[in-house]
Amino acid sequence: MITVIGLGFVGLTTGLGFAKKGFKTYGIDINAERLGKLKNYEIPFHEPHLKEVLGETLGKSFFIDASLNEAIKNSEVVFLCVGTPASEDGSADISHLLTAIDQILSVDSDSYKVLVVKSTVPPSTLLQRVKPYVEKIIHGTNKQIGFASNPEFLREGYCWIDFIEPDRIVIGVNDEKSKAVLSTIYKPFGAPIHFVSYNSAEFIKYLSNTLLSTLISYSNEMSMIADKIGDIDIPNTFKILHEDKRWSGNPASMSSYVYPGCGYGGYCLPKDTEAMNAIARANGVDTAVLSGNLKINADIKDYLVDKLENELKKNDAIGILGLSFKPDSDDVRITPAKEIIEKLLRKGFTNISAYDPISNEVFRKEYPEMAIKYFDDLDSLIKHNNNVVILTGWKEFKENEQKIKKRNVYDFRYIYIS
Repeated sequence: MITVIGLGFVGLTTGLGFAKKGFKTYGIDINAERLGKLKNYEIPFHEPHLKEVLGETLGKSFFIDASLNEAIKNSEVVFLCVGTPASEDGSADISHLLTAIDQILSVDSDSYKVLVVKSTVPPSTLLQRVKPYVEKIIHGTNKQIGFASNPEFLREGYCWIDFIEPDRIVIGVNDEKSKAVLSTIYKPFGAPIHFVSYNSAEFIKYLSNTLLSTLISYSNEMSMIADKIGDIDIPNTFKILHEDKRWSGNPASMSSYVYPGCGYGGYCLPKDTEAMNAIARANGVDTAVLSGNLKINADIKDYLVDKLENELKKNDAIGILGLSFKPDSDDVRITPAKEIIEKLLRKGFTNISAYDPISNEVFRKEYPEMAIKYFDDLDSLIKHNNNVVILTGWKEFKENEQKIKKRNVYDFRYIYIS
């Protein structure tokens, strides 16, 4: 049996994935509103396929009504899928992770359990912080605890497909008993399983995310250079770059990262790049690329806002198209749109409105202080704004190119090819 602690994007997908494969799986979350929605077969965020799987498994192989005590006692594997946000200095805050561990270890159970850290944490976290922390607590007791690091490689908007049909499974483990348990639960997925050290597993996750964030910042730096040189068709040059056969792939292939825009956002890339940079500095490494990566991700927003300030008047009507950090997602955490709108407001722009196909209410709720107007459809925004700024590359915006281009368009996602 399996317990998943934390039912956000990663945790809920993980829990439903194992339940779909036939494992009895408990889902635990401290957010009562989230649990209430799940009990009513509602997914508390936008993610394709999860609603159907929840309907198939809830109360059959996926259980969210059990107490933490019951779940832990009955489980051999406990997945930790809680948030690890960035601290003020950029390092990963693992306090939620340690709190969850405290709650798990408070359960009176001596049966063998594998604690699996699926939350994204910098290399050395499990070995140097989590494992010693647990061993200190259980010293002198009969508790039997194994450890593993099992990073996720889930793309928002594709979470279910990525979990149920993984290209690879990475497990950091150093004891045979834990390895055998995890081999059993992952065998039904039919993907290559890579057993590595704890640090290697954590490092592989950061290799992935920091590469993706670096590719985005590289593209934005090149777009700024091209804009300054002039007479360069920026979106078309990148499209031609992508014709190299090494970039071909599915809709979320590497080419979607090597493309200029207004910066990377979401929950993973910003905090993971900062965390990797922080731990590198702590180990005496001068991170020219990562530091530059983070600087460019900040600079691109100032660059684009300055462009608007130089070309528009402060009372001009500006319509923002897109609030989520990427299309096919309602995630507005660390979204570039938030920073760009804030910067415009601070510079004195007074007539800003926005439309996103699914993220209006999420954005309004997350940033209630934002003094902007929201439109419920594309036509209304276009009607009321002479200037349109595209900040998310939604399919709806691509399909309505001619309609949108009747206005003065700032295509900061380069979704239109000349």
